[in-house]
Amino acid sequence: MRFINNPSHDLTYEDVFLVPSRSQIASRMDVDLSSQDGTGTTIPLVVANMTAISGRRMAETIARRGGMAVIPQDIPLQIVSEVIKWVKERDTFFDTPVTLSPNATVADALDLINKRAHGALIVVKDGKPVGIVTEADCERVDRFTQIETIMSKELVTLPNDIDPHTAFDLLSSERRRLAPVVDKNGKLIGILTRTGALRATLYKPALDAKGKLRIACAVGINGDVAGKAKALIDSGADVLVVDTAHGHQIKMIEALKLIRAIAPTIPIVAGNVVTASGTKDLIEAGADIIKVGVGPGAMCTTRMQTGVGRPQFSAVLECAAEAAKHGKHVWADGGVRHPRDVALALAAGASQVMIGSWFAGTFESPSDLNRDANGRLYKESFGMASARAVAARTATEGAFERARKSLFEEGISSSRMYLDPNRPGVEDLLDEIIAGVRSSFTYAGATSIPDFFEKAVVGIQSASGYAEGRPLHQSW
Repeated sequence: MRFINNPSHDLTYEDVFLVPSRSQIASRMDVDLSSQDGTGTTIPLVVANMTAISGRRMAETIARRGGMAVIPQDIPLQIVSEVIKWVKERDTFFDTPVTLSPNATVADALDLINKRAHGALIVVKDGKPVGIVTEADCERVDRFTQIETIMSKELVTLPNDIDPHTAFDLLSSERRRLAPVVDKNGKLIGILTRTGALRATLYKPALDAKGKLRIACAVGINGDVAGKAKALIDSGADVLVVDTAHGHQIKMIEALKLIRAIAPTIPIVAGNVVTASGTKDLIEAGADIIKVGVGPGAMCTTRMQTGVGRPQFSAVLECAAEAAKHGKHVWADGGVRHPRDVALALAAGASQVMIGSWFAGTFESPSDLNRDANGRLYKESFGMASARAVAARTATEGAFERARKSLFEEGISSSRMYLDPNRPGVEDLLDEIIAGVRSSFTYAGATSIPDFFEKAVVGIQSASGYAEGRPLHQSW
């Protein structure tokens, strides 16, 4: 990457822009977004390890499209092990259906129907699909009504050996938005939408050596670090993320050495830092990938509370340059609000971009779905250094220590993340992000992430320059 005008100060994503260069790439589909950092992703997106964002449904969905989710460190090991096992058992093509029995009620259906972006439940009897229920079927119906009386019984099913193109054509010809997928005995094994069939031709799932979906897990730097790390690895975690707000500290270095000693081959991510010296120290302690970012996240109040942090574009640029000297990589963590920001992070040298709050307002995030006074759908999100997160993290400690720690926080405890009516699912956001990033690569004449970093040309702009590039959704 090179600048067309030399910076005199640190830069955020809003301070910079990409300059188009001569390109011989005919199509954005000629771009390969596979990572080069050993994590096995086919798109450079990682879901941040935040309790309100990264759960099993998010992990399954993201991995099926080529990214990876990081399960937070605050979740009990037994539950994390169950999540890993569940994700590893998911199909790499078909989505996991949400099911109910015929005698379940409309109230049961309404509690579950928004667990998937496609908004449908499969009614199952003896393991076989017998009907489909959508939200429209539940409107103006008594909540105690059994769903067998309102479900659609005219089913079109898909065989589990069908290919995406054939599946799309069949659904289109039958004028169906989705259909259950069954094995040769008629047993339900999945669900597929027309859009899902299309996406299967546009994305490649992130798979481990056994052909199972990939998943990462976070571990802290306190307590039995080595024991927890070993338990996560034994459970099947593909990547370990050693995570703390201030990564450039002795406890992090000690934790990295312990984990590297018991896990010589698994990719280890560590952070967060924002300097070359922090990057170097964590790499020397055993990290393969450095997580970069202090304070840019939407839920983070660190900069306002402490004055500590660094503009994210410059932080990624410096840390990536240092990591490259050691043959290692960085993840850009935080500050991403538009597809352009993902492209700029990759231009600065990141191998992956972590996204948190942007994905909180989707059907796949773990939080409950709510409606505001105007009927808009939203989910609550919160920072992992907030009082709410600290309370959950210290639940096993004594009342006195919990009360003391609750007095200090560096994160928002409750924020409404509204679902975009046009892009309510995380896959909808992936489509938007990946389309933008692929186009960025074509403007730079690059066909891969390393090629993009080599060819990207970046300029510095004023606030009015950034404002000029924003679209207008109504006349001025």
